[in-house]
Amino acid sequence: MQNSGRALKVFSGLSNPALAREICGFLDVPMGKVEIIEFKNENLFVKIGENVRECDVFVIQTSTAPVNTRIVELLLMIDALKHASAARVTAVIPYFPYVRSDKKDQPRISIAARLMVDLIEAAGADRVLIMNLHSFQVQGFFRIPADHLLATPVLIDYFRSTDIENTVVVAPDAGSAKRADKYARLLNLPLAIVDKRRLGNEDTAVAKHIIGDIKDKRAIIFDDEISTAGSLINAADILLEHGVTDIRAGVVHPVLCGEAVERIQNSCISEVVVTNTIPVEGAKKIDKIKVLSVAKMFAKAIRRIHNGESVSVLFSPFEDF
Repeated sequence: MQNSGRALKVFSGLSNPALAREICGFLDVPMGKVEIIEFKNENLFVKIGENVRECDVFVIQTSTAPVNTRIVELLLMIDALKHASAARVTAVIPYFPYVRSDKKDQPRISIAARLMVDLIEAAGADRVLIMNLHSFQVQGFFRIPADHLLATPVLIDYFRSTDIENTVVVAPDAGSAKRADKYARLLNLPLAIVDKRRLGNEDTAVAKHIIGDIKDKRAIIFDDEISTAGSLINAADILLEHGVTDIRAGVVHPVLCGEAVERIQNSCISEVVVTNTIPVEGAKKIDKIKVLSVAKMFAKAIRRIHNGESVSVLFSPFEDF
C-alpha cells in the first residue's frame, strides 16, 4: 500500500516514550498527541489529541511492566485511531507480549502469543512491526502483514568495535545454537554451546556441559532476551569453570525482572549489552549494562513502510537469521 500522499503520524503509549521520541527525531515528525488516563477502578481511557483522518499512523508500544495494562493500552489506542478514521494503523511492538507462550507444550494451556495476535488484529491494526521474536513462528500467527526486524546489525556493529581477539561465541542452550552460529559467522569467531535443561515451568534452566573449545578464551553469550538472568549467570559460571577468561553477553530484550540486575552486578560477567526495546531505567541502570539504541532501525522501517518500500533491505546480510 503506497502512502498516496497521506501524512505520517507517530503515537506512543506509556511503555517506552523515550524510544518513541528518538524514533520521531530520526523521522523528523512530532510525537502525536494522546491522552491516557487510568481511573481508580483500573479502567483505562484513551483519547487521540489531534486529527488523524486519512493518515498513515504508527503506534509504538512495547511489552513492559505492568504488561497487561500496556497490552490494553495498545488495543485502546488502535481502536481509537480506527474510529478516528486513520487510513492505516501499524502497531510497532519492539518486544512482543507473551512471546514465549508460542506453543501448546503442556495439556490444557493457552497459546497466549496467538491470543495476543488475535487481539491486536481485532482492535483494528492493519499491520505490525516487531523485533526479534523468541520464536519466529509467531510471525506466522498474523493474518495481517507483519514485518520482523532484527537487532543483529546493532549488536554486531558494537562487538566489532571492541577487541574480540581470542573470543568464542556461546549459545546459552541448544535451541539458540542456530541463532548464535550466525553471530559467530558474522563476527568470524568459533562457536560453543551450553547444554542446559529447564525443569517444568521454572524461569531458570541449569547448565550442565559445554560443547566446543573455550579454555583460555574470552566468551560472548548471545540470546534474544534476559529475564531473571538466572540462566545467563548459570551459563557464565560453567564457562568460568571450564577456563574462560572473560565473559560478555549480547541480548536484544532487557526484561530484567526479579533479581536480574543484582545477579548481573554480582556475577562474573564483565558486560551485558542490550537494546532499548524495553527501557532500562532507575535501579536497572548499572555500569555492567550497556544499552544500544534501535531507534534508527525502527525509524528507517517506518519510513519504508510509509513509502511502500522494502523493509528487508535494512538487514540484507542477515536475512537468513
